[in-house]
Amino acid sequence: MQLLISILYDCIYHSTPIILCVLGGMFAYKANVLNIALEGMMLNGAFVSVLTYFYTGNIALAVLLALFTTLLYGLVFSFLGVTMNGNVIIIGLAINMISTAVAGFVLVLMGSSNIILQGFDLNALKIQIPVIKDIPFVGNIISGHPLTTYLSFLLIFLMYVLMYHTKFGIYVRVVGESEEAAKAIGLRTNVYKYAAILIGAAGCALGGMNLSLERLGLFTNDMTAARGFIAIAAIYCGQGKPVQSAVYAILFGLSRSLAVNLSVYAGNAAGLFDCFPYLLMIVVLAAASYMKHKNVKVRGF
Repeated sequence: MQLLISILYDCIYHSTPIILCVLGGMFAYKANVLNIALEGMMLNGAFVSVLTYFYTGNIALAVLLALFTTLLYGLVFSFLGVTMNGNVIIIGLAINMISTAVAGFVLVLMGSSNIILQGFDLNALKIQIPVIKDIPFVGNIISGHPLTTYLSFLLIFLMYVLMYHTKFGIYVRVVGESEEAAKAIGLRTNVYKYAAILIGAAGCALGGMNLSLERLGLFTNDMTAARGFIAIAAIYCGQGKPVQSAVYAILFGLSRSLAVNLSVYAGNAAGLFDCFPYLLMIVVLAAASYMKHKNVKVRGF
């Protein structure tokens, strides 16, 4: 029973940064912009939030600076990829590498391989939900997570409303489905693409902050460990739909949870369990591509 509780609790724990990245990145997907810079943006959010708190001890300032600097990356990506019509794949890869390089450079200047927040009380950030925390089994799974975790699941609903029940969401989807038609009805397509990319940057910043500051109280370079690319896979498999994409994000979180919890019993083979999330990503992508290709053939027939 305790193992099951640990797996389900850690599923929520590991899903949160991916969900935040997915919910932000799906708007760029719907606007027909391939933003593969999600990984670098998430890493920047993790780095800046911890670095800011390390020097100031102010968690609000840490969150604000993480958002601000990640939005700057989003503006750079938007300007080069949308305004200047650059190759978004090259631009995204460049941002991913620059984010890692900046973090590595600062760590070298600090004379350390990581940033550890000594005395930082992670338990103080965990919210014990009244009534629910006292419910056997359920309370141990749902209660006791940081604020951003609960925000991420609330955002699934809010992003659904924004995408399908507001003019902004409709216009973003129109821009993605037919940019020429959008221009014909007077929409400023670049504005909606910029907005979609910046929403993704904000989501990545929160995801990175949750990963480093809220969960671990430390930063080490490349700690995002391809979560940004996993988010892209979840968006692709869910076709940019908030609920479906979030379900895939939770599925990847569950695979990570299983890897962590089952590795305790694996002995020397524990390292093999770290492959679970990435193998699952390959399998899910292959299955999604097959189903999509099959549906196309059926319609064509």
